Amino acid sequence: MTKSIIFDSGALISLTMAGLIQELRELKKIFNGKFLITEQVKKELVDTPLKIKKYELEAMKIQQLIDEKVLEMPESFGVKNAEIAAENQKILDISNNTLFTKERAVHLIDYGEASCLALSKILNSRKIENVIAVDERTTRMLGEKPENLRKFMEDKLHMPVYAKKENYQYFEEFRFIRSTELIYVAYKKGIVRFKKGDVLDALLYALKFKGAAISGDEIDEIKRMG
Repeated sequence: MTKSIIFDSGALISLTMAGLIQELRELKKIFNGKFLITEQVKKELVDTPLKIKKYELEAMKIQQLIDEKVLEMPESFGVKNAEIAAENQKILDISNNTLFTKERAVHLIDYGEASCLALSKILNSRKIENVIAVDERTTRMLGEKPENLRKFMEDKLHMPVYAKKENYQYFEEFRFIRSTELIYVAYKKGIVRFKKGDVLDALLYALKFKGAAISGDEIDEIKRMG
């Protein structure tokens, strides 16, 4: 069965900003499958940032990964952008109408994350094994622990949040992985460039401080596994 990892913008930004692009290349060499990004994610990471001086260099790094085919587009699996766009809108409509306050629906995900879920759903329908690399907490919780997400939003908004619980099952099929877990795999496989000091601690905290939603307790748990 062909495997794939679908990368959201946040996971690639964390890896790029933490200086771990080479580790991503090395992971791809030992991964029996494809690293994918959607057109929407490419727009967020490359097309738009290339026009902004502050982000131009990072955009070039991601474009180079695409040129090297470390990152590939969904067309490599025969998935067309129109298919993703149609599923994308459905996912946005459902996800952003799942939790509510008394005044309004709670906005949970945007186009980039939705496009990753859309591609995953299409690949699932074709029996292509996949996992979504996403560092953003909300998207992961929506798929893994939606009731915990409702409680999290209550705490964040300081008001009662209600759920359309029949929507929960729509997200059960998705599987997720964080950039920190990918780098843990790289560490265990011995393909990180750094050998001296508490390397795993440094890698995980670098990703945490570059945007990966992971707590200190979760880092300690990963280190105990290491």
